[in-house]
Amino acid sequence: MAKKIPTRLYLSEDEIPKFWYNLRADMKEKPDPILHPGTLQAATAADLEAVFCKEPVKQELNDTDRLIPIPAGIQEFYTAYRPAPLVRAYFLEKALGTPAEIYYKHEGTNTSGSHKLNSAAAQAFYAKEEGLTSLTTETGAGQWGSAMAMAAAFYGIKLTVYMVKVSSEQKPYRKSLMETYGASLIPSPSDTTEAGRKILEQDPNTGGSLGCAISEAVETAVKTDKCRYVLGSVLNHVLLHQSIIGQEAKAALDKFNVKPDIIIGCAGGGSNLGGIIAPFMGEKLAGKSDTRFIAVEPASCPSFTRGRYAYDFGDTAKTTPLIKMQTLGNGFIPSANHAGGLRYHGMNSVLSKLYHDGFLEARAEVQTDVFDAAVQFAKIEGILPAPESSHAIKAAIDEALECKRTGEKKVILFGLTGTGYFDMSAYMAYNAKTMSDHIPTDEELARGFATIPDIPQNA
Repeated sequence: MAKKIPTRLYLSEDEIPKFWYNLRADMKEKPDPILHPGTLQAATAADLEAVFCKEPVKQELNDTDRLIPIPAGIQEFYTAYRPAPLVRAYFLEKALGTPAEIYYKHEGTNTSGSHKLNSAAAQAFYAKEEGLTSLTTETGAGQWGSAMAMAAAFYGIKLTVYMVKVSSEQKPYRKSLMETYGASLIPSPSDTTEAGRKILEQDPNTGGSLGCAISEAVETAVKTDKCRYVLGSVLNHVLLHQSIIGQEAKAALDKFNVKPDIIIGCAGGGSNLGGIIAPFMGEKLAGKSDTRFIAVEPASCPSFTRGRYAYDFGDTAKTTPLIKMQTLGNGFIPSANHAGGLRYHGMNSVLSKLYHDGFLEARAEVQTDVFDAAVQFAKIEGILPAPESSHAIKAAIDEALECKRTGEKKVILFGLTGTGYFDMSAYMAYNAKTMSDHIPTDEELARGFATIPDIPQNA
């Protein structure tokens, strides 16, 4: 008789990974390099170190080393909330009447409520080691800003957070949390930077975007002594730090010889998606598995499913290096009615390359359907999920119901990136039936595409 798999699959503290896994080392076809916007040549470490901390820059440019040691000072911080549990969703399986096995990696067991702390801790640690005294960043729905505030407080670094204006209005408790940890929060766009003032001149009523907030955070960082900018998604070193998610999930499943057939992650800039798929995608690239990987994005910000694969700026003011990615254009601003995160106009270069080469699938979901899935999951599994995570939940339920239709028994793994306890205004709108959906028209997307730079590499 087969041994019953526990509801919660825990690793011991000693089993927390001691290395991050660099997926790029196992990619035969590498992502295109980051370009200096002035020369259009591959950006050097010196170029990037004007904005970012030195060690993350080394990691950003490292395409060869498979395993990157996690410093002892970061390992120590991780023990405060890791390892994170992997959960067998027995209740959800029963409610759906599916033959599928469903697992989720629950990353919401820390105060920030999300996976973002995995990279925030690393970047704050490296800033402290470098002798910096302050950092700037942006945040959309607030998970990254909350995580960065926690990490900055732990390592004794001052932090300024530019939060997308519409999100700061929707989520006042996120603002309070960041300020409780000592961070200064500024709704973006603001009149505190040249970039913000320019954006407000063009549209005084804008709700903002991550591209706007990044512009302000970068400008402040480069103008401030002993200060650098930190980013919570999109860049390769962030995906590297988040690989701890997939490594823990794989180690827990390996104990019971469970091999996922389908792995699902929500997709905004790519941090959690890249993190949960990393070691499993490495096996697929090596020809050792035929696992399907599904990215789920909001229909209101569809960079995978309706975007273009091109070099683009990471921010609205066009100050960052150029990244080859799936993009809606640096000038794209999601509809203000979009309640969750996942607002970024582009996608990480590794994930974009995997999608372009056919290793990764993508689908877009409207937010009312996503919240239907969120509430269903909350009632059955007892966890109120973040709106971002609920995109993955929606796809996991759909795949489980497809197994029910066909009678196939598949193993489904998805990332529960965080909890929704700071997202109650969105749940209130859903419950009051005032939540609406927005799918950009072709004309709206065309305005975003028009902001993609006209350079030879995009021809």
